[in-house]
Amino acid sequence: MSDTVSRRSVLRLLSGATAVALAATAGPPSLAHAAATRRPPAAGPRVEGLLTKLTLDEKLSLLHGATDPKALGQAGYVPGVERLGIPPLRLADGPAGVRVKQHATALPAPVLLAAAFDPGLARRYGQVIGREGRALGQDVLLSPMVNLIRTPYAGRNFETFSEDPLLSADLVAEEIKGIQGEGLIATVKHYAMNNQEKDRDSIDVRVDEQTLNEVELRAFEAAVGAGARAVMGAYNKVNGTYACESKELLTGILRDRWGFEGWVMTDWHAAHSTVASLTAGLDMEMPNGKYFGAALKTAVQNRSVSEEYVDRAVRRILTTMDDFGMLDGSAPPRPARNPSAGAAVALEVAKAGATLLRNRNGMLPLTGEAARSIAVVGPTGSLPFVSGGGSAHVVPDHAERPLDAIKSRAGQGAQVSYALGEDLFGRPLPENALTEGIDSEGQQVAAGKTWTYKGTLTVEDDDEWTFVVHYSGTRPKVLLDGVDLFPVATGLAEYFAGGLVSAAPDGLAVRRRTLGLTAGEHRVEITAKGGAQGQTFRLRHVTGATRAQDVAEAVKAARAAESVVLFAYEDATENQDRATLALPGHQVGLIEAVTAVNPRTTVVLNTSSSTSMPWLERTAAVLQMYYPGQEGAAATAAVLFGDCDPGGRLTQTFPADDDHHPVAGDTRRYPGVNGVEEYSEGVHVGHRWYDAENVRPLFPFGHGLSYTSFVYEGLGVQRTGDGLEVVFTVRNTGRRAGVDIPQVYVGPSPDLQVDQAARVLGGYQRLTLTAGESRRVTVRVEERTLSSWNAERHGWVLGTGRRTVWVGVSAGEPRLSGSVQV
Repeated sequence: MSDTVSRRSVLRLLSGATAVALAATAGPPSLAHAAATRRPPAAGPRVEGLLTKLTLDEKLSLLHGATDPKALGQAGYVPGVERLGIPPLRLADGPAGVRVKQHATALPAPVLLAAAFDPGLARRYGQVIGREGRALGQDVLLSPMVNLIRTPYAGRNFETFSEDPLLSADLVAEEIKGIQGEGLIATVKHYAMNNQEKDRDSIDVRVDEQTLNEVELRAFEAAVGAGARAVMGAYNKVNGTYACESKELLTGILRDRWGFEGWVMTDWHAAHSTVASLTAGLDMEMPNGKYFGAALKTAVQNRSVSEEYVDRAVRRILTTMDDFGMLDGSAPPRPARNPSAGAAVALEVAKAGATLLRNRNGMLPLTGEAARSIAVVGPTGSLPFVSGGGSAHVVPDHAERPLDAIKSRAGQGAQVSYALGEDLFGRPLPENALTEGIDSEGQQVAAGKTWTYKGTLTVEDDDEWTFVVHYSGTRPKVLLDGVDLFPVATGLAEYFAGGLVSAAPDGLAVRRRTLGLTAGEHRVEITAKGGAQGQTFRLRHVTGATRAQDVAEAVKAARAAESVVLFAYEDATENQDRATLALPGHQVGLIEAVTAVNPRTTVVLNTSSSTSMPWLERTAAVLQMYYPGQEGAAATAAVLFGDCDPGGRLTQTFPADDDHHPVAGDTRRYPGVNGVEEYSEGVHVGHRWYDAENVRPLFPFGHGLSYTSFVYEGLGVQRTGDGLEVVFTVRNTGRRAGVDIPQVYVGPSPDLQVDQAARVLGGYQRLTLTAGESRRVTVRVEERTLSSWNAERHGWVLGTGRRTVWVGVSAGEPRLSGSVQV
């Protein structure tokens, strides 16, 4: 960051940090007083001078999105005012790298970053995105996302960090410091309670005051304390009011209590009003000006709203721009991209977050004959799964196939075979299945032309068919017996169809439709438009018969090899929740078939979130890699062969099945009833719910195995002036270096008459110890963690009395326990 940015920002950042410190340590009366009296400092003279020169139309042009004349491919654009030297703003998506047309470093998904339990790594992750965002012509990053993982079905769980408020708060603060330290404005999102994609633009989240403050808002507050200068309002309602027009959220909490000094924008198309939103504290409508354009001008002219509210919003935006040196030209020159540095961080994160869930009889790391005779199975073994779908998609510099990385690491003389196992993109239609007049493997449609086809499909046997269309332009319309196989989805669903399965390896877009077909003839009608560029499309299929053949080939390869590495996937995307925790398609059957002939099978999971595993006991090992970014293949191979220790731990509990998790069996909790969703679990989110309900998960929060072993001993706990100090010794009792992440949990206060969790995460430490090494570890537990929100006093209350403290390897496996008087 330039000296100019540093000088301008330091007092603001310190004031935000001081506010957070006061909130964490002060009692309710002084906290309430601070919230009532603190006001953001006035804008500087440069901003006030600009406000006097801006016309109403120019002011309004700064408050909503427009079309970028350069079309760099980013999500949003706000035109500047050239005559006054106000530059435009370009806003890019970027939870796992900068999403524009150009290549960028495709980092691992945030959930994989979080699995490292390493705030310092989160800062380096942010630094890569910050530098690349500026290098690629961007000014604002629409990230990080910090909504909690509340339901395992949420389609964007891979874009966020954790089910735990403390861990999420720690990580988002450091990532924001990394992003903004490079001169890129960070946007924390989605404020607030946007914890599902189902009905996200209309659902009314009902949440009590204690749950709101203790659970969802903790990480947002940490983001503000770290200096985040932009906030994105959520689509949903909170307690009856849309988040983007909630005065309680946008002004009462965000600005008056936390001292936020930046601006608030909508999520894309999340505005619902003009006057109500502006007066509540919304500053910018994206991506257009439906409410903050002509409608706002009319409201000002007819005095429905004072122009002072317009000035307030403009002032907030310009002040942030000024603090980043954008108004006087003092911002540092845009740097060049450094792809090699970005790739190095991407690889480090993928290895650090790799989470080993199961390792029976030391199957991993692969050594001896198991490392020389390997069958790789599964579509994502030969197709790199870089990122999830929607706004998280990045155009990577490169992405190696896991199969190639495994072959390279296994070395000369090793036998590494491959079997598809599960067909994602279909096979050519059987010869003569369609009547003449179509090339189903590459039908060309000229530019400006419309191509039509009417024919017959002959099916030999009753079977389940999956039709797969690949296309390079506008999706062809395909009717089978009069039924549209691939109807255009409404809204964003048409564009957010997945990060893996929505595009073929050669880049053509892909859509699927599965249905049962009877033997005989079926009428087929196709209409395809060439558009301005012309297009190519393919029509393929998968049937029960082809699936059986794929599984048989996988079984043959597995039987012939000493060990198997089976890659399984689940493709998540924005705008769509999952329907089940089970792996999609027929992967469960594939795993069962392969493990039946070779029990030395490691399953590598490229999934977005928790996954049910009815096949778990059949496997030798399970390695969770989530969406590992462009260096995912190298990282996976490094972990499989033991070049590094699997350094990750679960940041979310993995339920045993669809019937045993915090929102199971209660549609009021998820997905909502009659447009209302109730957070009736209260403060018992994630691992806290499993404790409260005495439900055993498949894998607990914090779980993850190492290739070595550790013991904990010598626990000491003492009260300090602003929290607790937990001291203990960790010793590596194995024969190799390894990573351990001891976690500290704290029990409830006997003196508080509010709902409390049976235990909360109080702190953690990531350690790397050599064989035989011991280290004395100190973990601090903040006073905020020891406090609860009192809805009657509208503030934090310290939980006094004797508190139990545990040190464990996960939320479900404590190793040491003690107590302390608070």
